[in-house]
Amino acid sequence: MIPRLPPWLSRLTRLLLGVLFLLAAWPKLSDPPAFAKALWAYDLFPTWSIRPLALSLPWLEALCGALLVLGFWRRAAARWITLLLLGFILSLSINLVRRHPVDCGCFSLGQAPRSAAERFSDMKADILRDIGMLLLAGLSIPSRRRNTPSLR
Repeated sequence: MIPRLPPWLSRLTRLLLGVLFLLAAWPKLSDPPAFAKALWAYDLFPTWSIRPLALSLPWLEALCGALLVLGFWRRAAARWITLLLLGFILSLSINLVRRHPVDCGCFSLGQAPRSAAERFSDMKADILRDIGMLLLAGLSIPSRRRNTPSLR
């Protein structure tokens, strides 16, 4: 069970995670073809799915980030972010295990060419970052308040 945070810390956690997802969505929204190329490089998705994923994932990231920042539908946004992060971690992990270096495409697209060793190092760091964000997402899911009768 995830501990319940003080309200101010819960708001700060939601705000931080929301801003991170808005920042991650921006380059993808600005350049869908580059994001499609990054998705294609993962070699995990059928060719027919690359374009729909490249067009929809950034909007989902932006929507969930905005909802967390604004404080609307917090549970749904945090759950969607949790699912997205699990997908990101899995995608990077699969490519790491099969020794297939990819550029994450998470916060920037079209980086300067880098060696395979640099990309593997970045992939490990990206997985750790995403695990940290996953913890933030878990803390951002507000628990439902139960109306328990008073014992007075």
